[in-house]
Amino acid sequence: MTLKLPRADMIADPEVTQLLTNIARVIGARRAIEVGVFTGYTCLALALALPEDGKVVACDVDDTNVNLGRPYWTEAGVEHKIDVRIQPALQTLDDLISAGEEETYDVVFIDADKMNYDLYYERALVILRPGGLIALDNMLWGGKVLQPEDTWDETTRTISDLNKKIHKDPRVDVSMLTVSDGLTLAFKR
Repeated sequence: MTLKLPRADMIADPEVTQLLTNIARVIGARRAIEVGVFTGYTCLALALALPEDGKVVACDVDDTNVNLGRPYWTEAGVEHKIDVRIQPALQTLDDLISAGEEETYDVVFIDADKMNYDLYYERALVILRPGGLIALDNMLWGGKVLQPEDTWDETTRTISDLNKKIHKDPRVDVSMLTVSDGLTLAFKR
């Protein structure tokens, strides 16, 4: 279904989703956030990886594609674990922080508008418990971040700058994997 939609390239690769859910299981994740839901594939996988009382906050700005995934969440028996928030993800993250949910989440998966990645990353550090994971998709940006800087567009520069920032960030232990389009794993210290 998703692969037939316009912008089907927005779906996270199965390798990324499988790794993310396996890490969630290993660290005993109970609460997760997905920034950028699209049709809900990764959201479904995370919900399946969490315990019965687990929760995934699913952030997206449009429910058209999100609604395509809802029947699959129901079929899998995890719809009660998924809290969809249709508004800008920054607003949802700020709402969670304002509600006193700092350091209460275990996993944050960021795969939405690249220009806000740094803002999502900073808020995720507030929301995430020590030992929790921030996973950022598309950090190689089709290999563009490896090209000469004079060929970069604004998005490429933004992603490159965030790569450099995370690499030097003393608040996290980081690994960048070349799986898919580049997946950065940042574990909060």
